[in-house]
Amino acid sequence: MPRSIAINVAANTNLPGFRGPIGPSGRFEYVPIPERAATRGAVPTYADLDLRIEIPDGVADVPVHLDPEFATYPSCERYTYGDEHGVKAGPLSELKPDDSLFFYATLSYSGHPDERAEWIAPDWGAYLIGEFRVETAVTGREYERLPAAERARFSNNAHVKRDPFDAKVLVAGGDGSRLYDRAVPLSSREVGAEANRLVTELSNDSGRGPWWRRRLWFDENATVELRRIVADGDRAAPFGAENR
Repeated sequence: MPRSIAINVAANTNLPGFRGPIGPSGRFEYVPIPERAATRGAVPTYADLDLRIEIPDGVADVPVHLDPEFATYPSCERYTYGDEHGVKAGPLSELKPDDSLFFYATLSYSGHPDERAEWIAPDWGAYLIGEFRVETAVTGREYERLPAAERARFSNNAHVKRDPFDAKVLVAGGDGSRLYDRAVPLSSREVGAEANRLVTELSNDSGRGPWWRRRLWFDENATVELRRIVADGDRAAPFGAENR
């Protein structure tokens, strides 16, 4: 049976200084963080992403660290993710085919207060925004030993474009991978910093720092339930039966 890991990605109040928005119906904007390392050649800027939001002055021409890469997103080709941090690379490199790698982001509510769906936190919250159905996961060293044809699937990944290459793990998503149309809440309805049961009951998180920045682990049964919630579009399920 599949297992899964959820990791925090995308723009936040530290990088680049603002969060992506979530609207009244739960539709959201995936906004990557800036690229902070040297790269081999040019990489996309915020202007290249054709974002549907107004971004702060001086940000449009800033290069972006477009990771994770979702095939349906501007300037992306496939479903790939890389990470240079050893603390995350170890667990991610152990993902097997058909496991899930979930991505979540902190998003700020944007819209009229009276139109906000009841499962969306009023200010900001943490939300699942996408998923890879894992096709393969390799360490950075394994990647460098792969034949050129197998390395090609990662050619557009942000860490592969860095100079020097710095990924300690690379993950490729296959069939079933996607950037969601609507977010799935991890926060409570009332306060973004308060987790709902997807975190408190289903996950076994890494335990250090704010929960909305940590990696979250899901065993086989929890992964099955989490996938069902996403597939059913049941935005009440994260809060428990007594709160529906």
